[in-house]
Amino acid sequence: MPNASKVASLLLYAITRPSEVKAIITYKLWRDPLNTIERNPESGWDRPEMKRCWEFLDLTSRSFAAVIHELDGDLSRVVALFYLVLRGLDTIEDDMTIPIEKKAPLLEEFYQKLEVDGWNFQESGPNEKDRILLQEFQVVVAEFKRLDQHYRTAISDITKKMGAGMSRYAKLHAASGGKFSVDTLPSFDLYCHYVAGLVGEGLSRLFSASQKESPYLGEQLTLSNSMGLMLQKTNILRDFREDVDEGRVFWPAEIWKKYVSAPEELYKKGNEEKALWALSEMTVDALAHATDALDYLTLLRNQSVFNFCAIPQVMAIATLERCFMNPAVVQRNVKIRKGEAVTLILGATNPRDVSYMFRDYARKIHAKARPNDPSFIKIAVLVGRIEQWTETRYPSFISPSMPVPTSSEDWAPGRDARIKQLPGPPPEVVEKRRLAEQFARGQRASGNDYVFLAMVLGGMLGLAAVIMLTTGGLTWLLVLRENAPWGEKAVKASASAAAAAVKQEL
Repeated sequence: MPNASKVASLLLYAITRPSEVKAIITYKLWRDPLNTIERNPESGWDRPEMKRCWEFLDLTSRSFAAVIHELDGDLSRVVALFYLVLRGLDTIEDDMTIPIEKKAPLLEEFYQKLEVDGWNFQESGPNEKDRILLQEFQVVVAEFKRLDQHYRTAISDITKKMGAGMSRYAKLHAASGGKFSVDTLPSFDLYCHYVAGLVGEGLSRLFSASQKESPYLGEQLTLSNSMGLMLQKTNILRDFREDVDEGRVFWPAEIWKKYVSAPEELYKKGNEEKALWALSEMTVDALAHATDALDYLTLLRNQSVFNFCAIPQVMAIATLERCFMNPAVVQRNVKIRKGEAVTLILGATNPRDVSYMFRDYARKIHAKARPNDPSFIKIAVLVGRIEQWTETRYPSFISPSMPVPTSSEDWAPGRDARIKQLPGPPPEVVEKRRLAEQFARGQRASGNDYVFLAMVLGGMLGLAAVIMLTTGGLTWLLVLRENAPWGEKAVKASASAAAAAVKQEL
């Protein structure tokens, strides 16, 4: 029975990963979003065109829609439109039914269409999943023209640069007979800059223009580019098999040619180790952007902007850890567990906790590294760089949940070897502070997770028992009513007998 199998797998998941089940329940039932577009007067929810744009965002975005909804003030509307503009551009670039003679100029001139009232595009292929966005693109144009000029300038500028880059690669794709590939690591960086680094640059400019972030944030081009590159390179690493099957090879030939003569050979039997070495090099290339991403996050001051930027980054490093030394990557798309993703969403709320997430996942990557891996030393260096970054900015011997020490009682024994050891507080106080620190870092002790899970399961079982008892009681009353000596059946039988007796006497 498939239902029984599903229930069994869910129970096993709850038993083996109670903290993730707890996170899912917390997210679904108790998490209060920072903002919602329905309650945000600047979201444009009351206008038909913008309401349709919000619908398009939910339809086309797999992961960004929720965090865009929670951005403060007009930023939610601005970033949503920025996303839809670039999604429309990307839809044209991905559509293989459009001839290159028409596609290239359209990509290069797409930014100009944002100023043309009523413009839309009806020539997308029938299998293009986001074609409806282009078919009704006039609503995006209408809302774009309502934006303040500084927002419009930033979005138009990034769209122009991205369209030019996409046109270049579309021409290369057409010239190669429909087989797209990247040759060198610098070419790989340039491609990722066009499709993702520019997005990071544009977002930084929008954050600054909104005055919710500092003016200099829009000038941090290197850090903004790294934010985009880490996400894009992680997606490319994970999507290897899907891309190869579709005739696109984004893994640079400079990497895979060290081990095989064609990328398809990486998933052939007997080449498992070679595939792992190529995967390790791709991990090194993506992980090199980690400290830049952490630097960028420390510059942010608005909570909604921080969440918007931090959540995809922690998802990326978690995905890198899941993919590293995982032979399944060259066979299928590998994703992190839903419960793990929700745990990261709940925990990615400040730079300190995010840096500790990076450190913990980096340690897991290092623990899986093999000494015979050609990239073993590079992995160790990058992990050490993340460790050093975290310890330098957020020393582990300092806990945000601990009070500033004013006497010897404020220091737990053994907390920091650099401080003279003094008599500490009672053990129960130390334990209470330890649990408080774990809670602050989103790492509640597993014993408490099991207690929470037991409470939830107990409540569910109790509710089920109440329902069963109520149903059984009602059933019993109905049966009793029918069959008891004073019940309906008995009364009817007595009445019939009395009628028969009277009839007989007559």
